[in-house]
Amino acid sequence: MSGFTPVTPTILQIRKIIFEKFNEIDTKFTNDEVFEILKESGDIDPSWIIDDVESFFNEICDSGLTRNIAQNFTTIWLKLFDPVEKLHCNACNQDIYLGTSEERTCPNPSCKSSI
Repeated sequence: MSGFTPVTPTILQIRKIIFEKFNEIDTKFTNDEVFEILKESGDIDPSWIIDDVESFFNEICDSGLTRNIAQNFTTIWLKLFDPVEKLHCNACNQDIYLGTSEERTCPNPSCKSSI
């Protein structure tokens, strides 16, 4: 991969997209839909393909934000466990997005402070 560094960490961008576009527990969405929105923002490595963001989607499933309800090759269908809330981390000064039942820890990989 190139030396591209996003302005906002990719995991925070993904969580924001989920908050803004898919924040209903009955809504099904895919990693492909989120990735397309992420590419439109222009704050990811332009050489990335869907496989390059798989670890971020695994992370949001492991955190308890979403659950994988189906998968077909590289497409993962997801649903939220709980609605997502917008919070602010004073430690890293980032807006963050957490599910209401998620642990109150900043998802910013360079922060991880308690909220």
